[in-house]
Order: sequence, then structure tokens, then C-alpha cells
Amino acid sequence: MTAGRPASSDPRSVRLGALRDALATADLDALLVSSLASIRWLTGFSGSSGLVVATAKELVLLTDFRYATQVESEVGGAARVVIVSQSLWTALWEVLGGMSTVQRVGFESMHLLHRDFQRLLEQGGRWQWRPTTDVLELLRERKDATEVAAIRRAIGMAEQALAVVLESLAPGLTETQVAGRLEAALRDAGSEGFPFPSIVASGERSALPHARAGDRRLAVGDLVLLDFGAIADGYCSDITRTVVLGRASPEQVDVYEIVREANARAAAAVRPGMRGMDADAVAREYIDARGFGEAFGHSLGHGIGLEVHEGPRLARTADGVLPPGAVVTIEPGIYRPGWGGIRIEDDVLLTEEGSVVLSGFRRDLLEIA
Repeated sequence: MTAGRPASSDPRSVRLGALRDALATADLDALLVSSLASIRWLTGFSGSSGLVVATAKELVLLTDFRYATQVESEVGGAARVVIVSQSLWTALWEVLGGMSTVQRVGFESMHLLHRDFQRLLEQGGRWQWRPTTDVLELLRERKDATEVAAIRRAIGMAEQALAVVLESLAPGLTETQVAGRLEAALRDAGSEGFPFPSIVASGERSALPHARAGDRRLAVGDLVLLDFGAIADGYCSDITRTVVLGRASPEQVDVYEIVREANARAAAAVRPGMRGMDADAVAREYIDARGFGEAFGHSLGHGIGLEVHEGPRLARTADGVLPPGAVVTIEPGIYRPGWGGIRIEDDVLLTEEGSVVLSGFRRDLLEIA
């Protein structure tokens, strides 16, 4: 099966152009792409088995019979498609053998399994194999209008699901039951799946930033932390809200307001050209000044897109510059063992003019009766 190049109005043609420039900068004739997220970004193919050979002139997608029909509708003219009858790797040698000008081939060192690297050494000896890091990941940080629209839809699904679940939140429910209701509501809202297992943590367990929902039953007075997302056209959202079941104590109100203000300050300040560590510092310095610096132990945020955790990073050690077009999370938190934790997370688009908060669910402290 073959196809021509994508139409110039197709965002994938722009992505191929950006990759062409990256190959020239890296002094590569081609790049072997094994990351499924990057394969989808380049070609539109969402299957679970595939390889892409990317050169300055074309993309070649290798997949198997299971996806022969799917690939026609998803890829169109974005790539030349090869449906293989046996091994993707056997077909890869044939494809590369037909590219007379290709000698220096990069591979994604963070994604290629060691056994597949051995294949390159054993069977692909006629080519010069060069490890690469973040060639496509850096390009994927800058979202185009199509990608931002998908993320917006995923955010809308997540917020719709959250509203449904909060209406049914009640003492006696287990965290697992709440997570099940949340994920059912996400599906009802149209989500294709879940970017990660939904986090529902209550009471003292809310002090665990990445707690797994368990059998603890919600009780009046609990902080209830919900961290979850939706998927639309392959693109993720990632949102956290913390509520109180019943009447909030003065201490819960005070700590919540610190986190809310840190979230608001960072969301307003983050912008293209800023280093990730400087964005992180906006929230961290405020929380530290209020006496809870040691209780904010994770980074401020990360990029989202086809993967829920991708570049750029917003962390104390992140010296990379934030690019325009990135969509990042802003998620400060305060966690106190034995007491509980509070996190507020929003998804923010970085534009040339500054930041645009895409998630709109209310951020004031909700007391669920």
C-alpha cells in the first residue's frame, strides 16, 4: 500500500517539515521512529504496532494486517504505508535497502527496546546507527491549532465528569467507588480512555500526591483529592481539584487558599521564553514564604499532549526554555502526613502574548454537603 505526501493544509505536512530541519541539524539521513505517540503525531496512525522511517523526503509507515483498514482512514497521504506479513524488522531492512542515499540513521534511544537495538546491530550492519534523544519530543512540545482544539475537548470532558461525580460524593463511599464513578462519567462524556488511573485520595491519604484509590471510606470533614483526565482524538487533559466533604475547618480553608493563590500566580506568570525552573519558582517561593515549602515536594508541572507527561518540564531543575504553543499543567500542592493534602491543577496554553488557562472548573473551596 502506498500513498503520496500530505496536502499542504494538513498539519502533518508542517510537522514533516520541522522534522526535516531537525534531521539536517542532527546530520542524519533518516530517523527510525518507534515511539507510538510520535508515530501518531507524524502520520495519524493510532495502532499499537508500527515503525516509521522518516527522511527529508518522506515518511514510511510499517504495520501489520490487523491495521490494514484502519491505516487507510487514519494516515491518508501522510505516509507511504507498508503492510507486512511477517516481522516489522524484516520489512524495515527491505525499506531501508531501497533508500540508496540513506546511510546515517538515528534511533530513539529512550524508546527502543534493548532486544530491538540488538536487531539493529545484528541485521542492520550496512547502516550507521546513531542514538538520538528528544528529536521528536521537542517538536511535539509546540502544539498546533488542531492539537489545542483536541486538548480543549479533553478538558471539557474531564470537567463534565467532575461535575457529575461531585453531585454524588457522600460519606461511606470508598475511594475506589468514587474512582469508578469518575471513570464512568469520563466515558459518558466521550473520553476515549484514561491518560492514567484516576487518583481519588481522602482524609489523611490525600497527603499522598500519587495515591491509588483504595478501600478507605469517605467521612465528613475529609479532604478529597481527585486527579484525573480525559482523552480526545488521542490528546490528554490532566486536572486536579480538592474538595471538603462537609464543613471545612479553618485550617483547611487557610491551606487551600495558599495553594489556590500559588496556582493563580503561576498560571498568570508562565509564558514562552521563561525557563521551566523560573515558572516553578513562582509557585514555590510563594508557598515557601507562607511556611509550607517543605510540604511542596514535587514539580510545578509538565507538558501534555498525546502523552499525559511530556515536555516541557516545569521543575526546580528544568533549565529548558518554554516554547510558544506548549500546553502545560500548573499543579502546586501542600501535603502534610497525618493531616492530608491539597492540590489544584489546571491546563495552560502558552502563547506569544502570555498564558491562557484552558481549564475553567471553579477553584474556590467546595464544601460538599
